[in-house]
Amino acid sequence: MATFTPCFYLQDPELRQGTIIKIIALKNIFDIQTEFFNVLGYSMSYLEFFGVLTGLAATWLSARAHIISWPVGIINVLLSFWLYYQVHLYPDMLLQVFFFITNLLGWWRWANPKPGEADTKKQLKVSFMKPAQLTRTILIAGAGTFLLGNFAGRLHEWFPAVFSAPSSFPFADSFIMVMSILATFYMIQKKIECWIIWMLVDLTATVLYYVKGIRFYSLEYLVFTGIVLMGFLHWVKEYRSYSSQQA
Repeated sequence: MATFTPCFYLQDPELRQGTIIKIIALKNIFDIQTEFFNVLGYSMSYLEFFGVLTGLAATWLSARAHIISWPVGIINVLLSFWLYYQVHLYPDMLLQVFFFITNLLGWWRWANPKPGEADTKKQLKVSFMKPAQLTRTILIAGAGTFLLGNFAGRLHEWFPAVFSAPSSFPFADSFIMVMSILATFYMIQKKIECWIIWMLVDLTATVLYYVKGIRFYSLEYLVFTGIVLMGFLHWVKEYRSYSSQQA
């Protein structure tokens, strides 16, 4: 009764070696250099493949205004954080920390609407932004991209032990980060305009990731563009349905 099975298991040299190999193999799965399969000469890593898969799933579910999009998004955030670190897209990497927190907040917000905000599913209703919100969004986007771009361009100088190489395309990457933050904030509030912001993010990311060589992520964001359009149309349709429900 005193024998603890895992310890006994590891005492066998052959089994211990096999366990170590499995641990190393599992670790290598999260290395972008570890190939999962090859498509037309493009080496697809496990990390990129499953990052894209969870990203597409989360976005499609959001377009359908489905609350499960948030937990699926959390999985995507964890995978994307490690991928962006390995390809030196530091603003995108830091953005995942924000996404992790906002996915939790969005999950809670959609499930707990305030009085008068609930739809027939007892979840948060979709709505349009006010003109003042739109003006603030444009100003924040411009200022945020400028400030963050300059900050990202200096990270390798300030923290060389952590950031071994200069940030790639710091201003384009920072634009993606700032606009993604704004889009996420408005998505948490179920503002229809969030999809227009996502459209700008996705088009920029499609080009940037293609140039950086993470071609499957580039393709993912191209597909996102189509899903974003679908999401915009679906949310507008849902908004209009509220009038018919009240009639």
